[in-house]
Amino acid sequence: MALKTTTEIHGISPEELKESILTDVKKELVNLVEKLNLFNKPQEEFLTRKEAAKMLKISLVTITDWNKKRILNPYRLGNLIRYKKSELEEAMVQINQEQ
Repeated sequence: MALKTTTEIHGISPEELKESILTDVKKELVNLVEKLNLFNKPQEEFLTRKEAAKMLKISLVTITDWNKKRILNPYRLGNLIRYKKSELEEAMVQINQEQ
């Protein structure tokens, strides 16, 4: 046999209760949308050494040199070396400003 429960609310009108519930639901929906937007960010594009050299219009030897000079920030994935496209674009801007 199912138990029935009764909840009584005193000191608030039905309209005030409705508005309070709607306000809380709206806040939760906004929080949920913000969390979903975090997951929907565009994924960072990683480039190989050859792709990075082509994009920067430099040789692979220069890529290696710039890695040693810390002009570029390579990411190692096991034996693979990758570069973030956004960081390469930033490096191009900095190099052009220094000249």
